[in-house]
Amino acid sequence: MKVLLETFFSPFNPVKWKWYFGKTAIGVPYFFPRVWKKATPKLAVEYALKEIKKTKQYNERNPNSQRAIKSFEGLYEYGLKLLFSFPKKVGFDFCDLGWKTKWSDTDYRFEYNPVISFVFFGYQIAVQFVADSHYWEAFLYYYYNTKGTRRERVKQLKENFNQTFKKYSKDKMEVIDYYPQHLKKKYHDV
Repeated sequence: MKVLLETFFSPFNPVKWKWYFGKTAIGVPYFFPRVWKKATPKLAVEYALKEIKKTKQYNERNPNSQRAIKSFEGLYEYGLKLLFSFPKKVGFDFCDLGWKTKWSDTDYRFEYNPVISFVFFGYQIAVQFVADSHYWEAFLYYYYNTKGTRRERVKQLKENFNQTFKKYSKDKMEVIDYYPQHLKKKYHDV
């Protein structure tokens, strides 16, 4: 949440808000809003029967690779230790910006946009804070790897985190610099 809030007070243009009203359809981040419940005997029985059925179906499809069918009792005991997910009936969720580093501490990779979601009996109100990967990756570098005044930080960002790419289509090559798209106008000349 902190990273998202910092975008509003930074040299970057504000992110766009995308509203959604309707049946539950927006994940937080990958799955629909849900709750986790401890196993009950009924859920453990369903789990054990499902696993036995899956193993039998696998063996039917793959006659040369027969998997051993585990005992119902063993699967039932294991099922009692699990947590099971169920769609959330009523609830509020916040999913922060999804990102990771890849090859180095400054090689940021965007994964998913932040989202705020409210679910009520199968319906959802969601606000997604949408920007492209170039925006988020540059902002993460600005936020975590630059120091000084805003202008000094933008200068460091432009020097150390390239956002100029070549795009090829048919016989044309186009050079795209993403900083003018993502930074506020007063920081374009830095």
